[in-house]
Amino acid sequence: MIPTPPDSVRRPHPTQDGAGVKIQRIHDFRGGLDPFLMLDELKTRPGDEDIGSFPDHPHRGFETLTYLVHGSVSHRDSMGNEGRVEAGGAQWMSAGRGVIHSETLLPDAEGLHGFQLWVNLPARRKMDPPRYRDVAAAEMQELPEDGGPLRFRAIAGSWQTSAGDTEGPLPQIGEGAAMADLALPAGHRLSLAVALEDRVLAYVFDGQLTGLEAEQMGVWHGQTQIHLIARQDARVLLFKGQPLGEPIAHYGPFVMNTTDEIEQAVSDYQSGRLAAEPAGTDQRSAAD
Repeated sequence: MIPTPPDSVRRPHPTQDGAGVKIQRIHDFRGGLDPFLMLDELKTRPGDEDIGSFPDHPHRGFETLTYLVHGSVSHRDSMGNEGRVEAGGAQWMSAGRGVIHSETLLPDAEGLHGFQLWVNLPARRKMDPPRYRDVAAAEMQELPEDGGPLRFRAIAGSWQTSAGDTEGPLPQIGEGAAMADLALPAGHRLSLAVALEDRVLAYVFDGQLTGLEAEQMGVWHGQTQIHLIARQDARVLLFKGQPLGEPIAHYGPFVMNTTDEIEQAVSDYQSGRLAAEPAGTDQRSAAD
């Protein structure tokens, strides 16, 4: 099997957000990662004391999915939700018409290592009521079932792989998009079957794949089979989703379709109207 070379390779850049949180960020608000907007990697070493946090801040028009490798994150929001995700777990939030939330980072003995993905919503769903769900690590099934050397963990959406087919506890994120965590030992391979329309991202956060080194993201579009081969023991976050193909207007924590809608979001936040109608907690699914 020959590895499938990516159409392009993205690299993160260091930045800082919230109250001093250091981040490695890949973002594209011009549609180059559509339906995905941004991936943040948060990583601290054991013993780091002042790692920062994300005090109350607003969102409108997209969804977030936070996934933890080490440490934990606690969450509070204007819907009245409070939750805490531990290592191996995830938090999903659909901001919809507006939510204000805070996130506190809590390292464990191995520090803190996590990711937050931003997924765009189509225009018809940007003003839906906000929703939230915690997903514990125990809710996620892993392939292969016989405990083979590689490990494929579906976090959201359905996946068809050479190790088997599986589905995450979140049926989808955004408009049918999916996310998974892959551990691929050196010399091992994994094939993904995807729709021709899907855009597929692979972010290597440890080790090396053929054609992709650590802290690089491969991007594919227009493929039906993607073959991955590990040159070193590798950990990879995988994402797939059909591009929305809609205009993107972005300003800070708001992602809409037009500048007028962005101005309205800013005005609603400043006047206290952005999160004025709590929508409650959704403990069912990410798909309605």
